[in-house]
Amino acid sequence: MPRPVVVGVDGSPSALAAVEAAAQEARMRGAKLHVVHAFVWPAMHVPPGGSPLGPPAGGVREGIEHLLAEAVERALATAPGVVADQAVITGEAVTALEAQSRTAQLMVVGHRGSGGFAGLLLGSTSVHLAAHSHCPVTVVRDRMADDGPVLVAVDGTPQNRGAIACAFEEASLRGANLVALHVWGTWSDHGDTRPEDLVNLTGDVETLQAHEERLLDEALSGHREEHPEVTAHVRVVRGRTPPTLIEASRDAQLIVVGARGRGGLTGLLLGSVSQTVLHHAHCPVTVVRSGLM
Repeated sequence: MPRPVVVGVDGSPSALAAVEAAAQEARMRGAKLHVVHAFVWPAMHVPPGGSPLGPPAGGVREGIEHLLAEAVERALATAPGVVADQAVITGEAVTALEAQSRTAQLMVVGHRGSGGFAGLLLGSTSVHLAAHSHCPVTVVRDRMADDGPVLVAVDGTPQNRGAIACAFEEASLRGANLVALHVWGTWSDHGDTRPEDLVNLTGDVETLQAHEERLLDEALSGHREEHPEVTAHVRVVRGRTPPTLIEASRDAQLIVVGARGRGGLTGLLLGSVSQTVLHHAHCPVTVVRSGLM
């Protein structure tokens, strides 16, 4: 049997949306769905069962088992026929889920958990897992869609190859078209003011556009032959990368990005573009670290 799809749950609405997405992913792959909850016992003594003075099913263990049972029930309702199991893992969520990723083919989490601060767009667990996971990670936002293309951000770097391979696989599994989007034109996507545009330095828009189109074709070479069933459309856009990707995600059912791309600083595991897309995309985001595919 293929490696499982693993989804982390904590009882939040975001986690239940992740369960639905993970169930669909497991069914498409013919894989088992593994529903996990990470739990750290309080420092003070708390009995795992119910209090003698309270209801018999009022303990911590019963609450967790109910949470997991609800998640599995949601998964089976979303993807009938999928094989699902559940487990409680002792430890902090970030380390427990990272450990689970070593034997998973895909990790799925909600964009925010039950412990998030009001106003935050993305939880710390999602960010950490996207940066450290040993397999691709899908972060599920509120909107789910069964139609629309799979969108992949292409930057032409070696670190981006895994994201392209993953995007072709996802499009094949879904029977969806693929849109490969390459954005060019600025030295940097950092800061509040737009840096000097390359066009202003060369004055030759057509030559630069042709160069970027060749870069995109080279990045896709081999993947088209490997997945002839996938219709791939290419888009080369002059502009800033984060807002262009976020706008394009409105029409996509999934966007795939690399963990780090062009311009990334050595030592950073998650680039600024990836983080911005995770925070603001209008569809689920899959992050693929270099070398995973």
